[in-house]
Amino acid sequence: MSRDDFNYSSILVQHIMARALITVNLSTTALQVAKMMEQGGIGAILVKENDNPVGIVTDRDFATKVAAHNLPFDTPVEKIMSSPLITINHNESISAAAERMTSKKIRKLAVTENGKVVGIITSTDLVTQLTK
Repeated sequence: MSRDDFNYSSILVQHIMARALITVNLSTTALQVAKMMEQGGIGAILVKENDNPVGIVTDRDFATKVAAHNLPFDTPVEKIMSSPLITINHNESISAAAERMTSKKIRKLAVTENGKVVGIITSTDLVTQLTK
């Protein structure tokens, strides 16, 4: 069976998403988030307000917002997060995830189940799946 024969619409987001989520509140500083990303070896952290996810801070946000605009490291994540949070349902296909990332020009999607964020899927996850 070749890679062309494989149907990527049969693989669901829930099968390859990361379930470990790190979240912060709106007042957490850019420096604090950067340190969390470094320590966790991750490229995104969800931002919550009153326990509801309202955005995401990614490594790309640091490049395009903090570094490019010379923002101070004590800038609250509320000022640099990507919002609104773009999501995909856990039982959608990875093809649908790839299409959403492409159309929105993003590399990370929050994954929901019954309206609650339960994971995250990244473009790296998709590429890793393609190489299997």
